[in-house]
Amino acid sequence: MSNTMPQSQALAGQVVVIPGGTGGIGYACAQRLSGLGASIVLLERSNLSRAKDMAAQLAGQGHGAIQAAIDDSASLSEAAREVERRWGRSDILVNSAGMTKPVPHKDLDALDDALIDQIFAVNWRGQFAAIRAFAPLLRANKQGLVVNISSIAATTGIGSNVAYCAAKAGLDIMAVALGRALAPEIRIINVSPGVVDTTFVPGRDQAWNEKQAATTPLKRIGTTQDIAAAVEACATTLHFATGTVIQIDGGRHLGAV
Repeated sequence: MSNTMPQSQALAGQVVVIPGGTGGIGYACAQRLSGLGASIVLLERSNLSRAKDMAAQLAGQGHGAIQAAIDDSASLSEAAREVERRWGRSDILVNSAGMTKPVPHKDLDALDDALIDQIFAVNWRGQFAAIRAFAPLLRANKQGLVVNISSIAATTGIGSNVAYCAAKAGLDIMAVALGRALAPEIRIINVSPGVVDTTFVPGRDQAWNEKQAATTPLKRIGTTQDIAAAVEACATTLHFATGTVIQIDGGRHLGAV
């Protein structure tokens, strides 16, 4: 008789913490991983009631929501303490929180210091702070996993603004550095989307999406489920991977077709 766990229960007993878990990609990951038996903890900046309602709609049981802001390190540390009190463990951290604002790359004056600082606080410093806060729990079971949601903007230099590209490049090198530093107890993998059909970037409409699909080798833009499927793979099958970046972009990093 095979002792392989059924895929539907591959994450049974594990606790997954998702900063940005009420966003498009974050909640798709929550849905996918809860379907594999994991208990999900959504970290939400402001609307905790909505986050609790979303957690209650997930498959399985043992889910919940905690108020914490990705750019507030103290709130992340408190969230880690609350997870330990309520759930007793944390096995997977999915860093899906982020923000951006479209700024033409050639408009240097429009990318002011305040926006630069905000972008780095939310898209780089916050991810590091979340890893720092949850590292003791992730390390405790000696099989911890961090999945950061990056972007192909990190390598193409094409994105909503120059600072966003730079922050995501920093996130990718963070995976390299921490993949080395935190091994073997914690693995770090970045999932790097291209264009995804969400409202993450303000001002992008269906016409813009269709134009991007036409120039993507696989002739469509990504869905949140495409990204969640990659996160699932990191958690369930890619056990010999760390310090690496996986591009899930329909081939956009290859260049326009």
